[in-house]
Amino acid sequence: MTETTTGSARQDGRKPKRGGTVTWACAPGFPPAVIFPFTPAERMGTRNVLEFQALMYSTLYYFGSSGQPEVDYARSIAEPAQWSDDGLTVTVRVKPWKWSNGETLCADNVLFWVNLMKVKGDRYGEYVPGYFPDNLTDYGKRSEDTVYFTFDKAYSQRWVLMNQLSTITPLPKAWDRTAEGPANASGDPADVEAVYAYLMAEQGDILDEGNAARTRWPDSPIWSVVSGPWRLKSYTLEGVVTFVPNEHHSGPNKPYLDEFRQIPTFSDEEQYEMLQKGPRGEGAIQVGYLPLSFATEPAESPDKGGPNPLDHYRLVPQTAYCIRYISLNYNNPTVRGKLFAQPYLRQAVQLCLDQDSAVRDIYQGYAYRQNGPVPMFPKTDLVSPGQREGAWPLPFDPDRARQLLEANGWDTSVTPAVCVRPGTGPGEAGEGIPAGTPLTFLLRYVEGRPALTRLMQQLRADAAKAGIDVRLEEVYGSVLVAEDAPCEAGPDCLWEACCWNGGWVFHQPTGEILFSTGAGGNFGHWSDARADELIAKTVTTDDIQALYEYQDYIAEQVPVIFTPNFPIRLFEVSEDLYGFEPINPFGMIAPENWHYLED
Repeated sequence: MTETTTGSARQDGRKPKRGGTVTWACAPGFPPAVIFPFTPAERMGTRNVLEFQALMYSTLYYFGSSGQPEVDYARSIAEPAQWSDDGLTVTVRVKPWKWSNGETLCADNVLFWVNLMKVKGDRYGEYVPGYFPDNLTDYGKRSEDTVYFTFDKAYSQRWVLMNQLSTITPLPKAWDRTAEGPANASGDPADVEAVYAYLMAEQGDILDEGNAARTRWPDSPIWSVVSGPWRLKSYTLEGVVTFVPNEHHSGPNKPYLDEFRQIPTFSDEEQYEMLQKGPRGEGAIQVGYLPLSFATEPAESPDKGGPNPLDHYRLVPQTAYCIRYISLNYNNPTVRGKLFAQPYLRQAVQLCLDQDSAVRDIYQGYAYRQNGPVPMFPKTDLVSPGQREGAWPLPFDPDRARQLLEANGWDTSVTPAVCVRPGTGPGEAGEGIPAGTPLTFLLRYVEGRPALTRLMQQLRADAAKAGIDVRLEEVYGSVLVAEDAPCEAGPDCLWEACCWNGGWVFHQPTGEILFSTGAGGNFGHWSDARADELIAKTVTTDDIQALYEYQDYIAEQVPVIFTPNFPIRLFEVSEDLYGFEPINPFGMIAPENWHYLED
């Protein structure tokens, strides 16, 4: 067992070394599939956004670099936002940093993105109808380096910063073009459709699971223009991604390393075997992750971890400010969609998920129970008092789940249970559920993760006790999120329930992105007028009671099935690699800070 050490850069008096390579073995199932940072919901994930795009294309504001859930203004493209006295208009000044092609970052780069959202918001995973930029009455350019946004009413200024302005990634003028030549999408929304079509053509088919189109990204005159600390050197047919420093990066964190390599893995078992070989020598891994199923001894706490079974690495849990859940498809046109529309059915499924035993027996104490839509860890006063104290409306109780189903028209003497009282009245199964309907649905989940497999199997066994037949299917990760994607009700929208072993990382844990009607992150298209009303309150006030009321309602309605939460990764970091900590609470990585020490 290795002792846990700190990542302090100069703990022995030596200075950081310029040069060297770090190879990172990534989680299985999710090769980077989208380079254009205007990412659609079906590809909006940690692997695409935080571990790939963000290294090259910096967002307007940078979050969490000190380990705290706040803005890092030194690393941000923009200066702190300035508000008008009436609280309606926010003004943002862009620093005179450079793009890698020599362009100066400017107001037009910001407006380019906002115009894309204005016209093509339905193709961006963080867009929420009625919110940014729909909630603007005016926006534009005050000067070459300053933009302004005037809102339709006064909102929480922290919410605007954390959840609205945070969606902006400035885009270079070099991208503002079509195949015929330069365009003006930054100044004229009428040009957006053609520019978007051109950029998506340069991107390649986002649903294609092959890497042929991706191998062309490094030499693209579009994607090679970057603002972040890294640029893409190569993307191989085998899925190996290599970054090198962007020598024109203007920010304060310039990379020490010569190269940062990301290599694919295909299972937790393969990852563990690679790490067992150690961090030195040909093909060695300097950064990987300890699969939860290989954590041999209980953790002291999720953020500190437990004894490390691997030599020559230090164990660094990345506990992020997130929730995890199983998505349900409310737009499924079959009876499955009608089943999910019934709150009692969702409540019954949630009652059959034994989070406490999973935390103890499957995750070895690295996980913790997630009671609702506000992260339980790190501990904050944003969690409602009832949930904070364990008063969860739906604790594990298969008997209560069975009784709930029986009270709503189901015969649970068999599994799957059978609808015996159709209709929409009291004690009846609900709209669109005929007599004789079996209570069964297909839950697809990402393959290659033994701990997740055990959780899904446990849910299936416990749900069967209540009469719910949960059919399971393992699917390769990127295929799962592409096929079980947000879709309009119709004959092609047939996925039922899915779990990609993830959820959502928050800046500010209001619910507009996940649970508002039509939101980009509302994966299953749940819609509830009361939820919309409560969410609207959380974004217009800093009164914490509004957040409490919203989260308690969501915890009871369970639009998704909440699953145990755990660190995004249990990083295994080579004992001679420094600058890795502090861990970013929003799931980002900062390989520009990583370094070896001089001899």
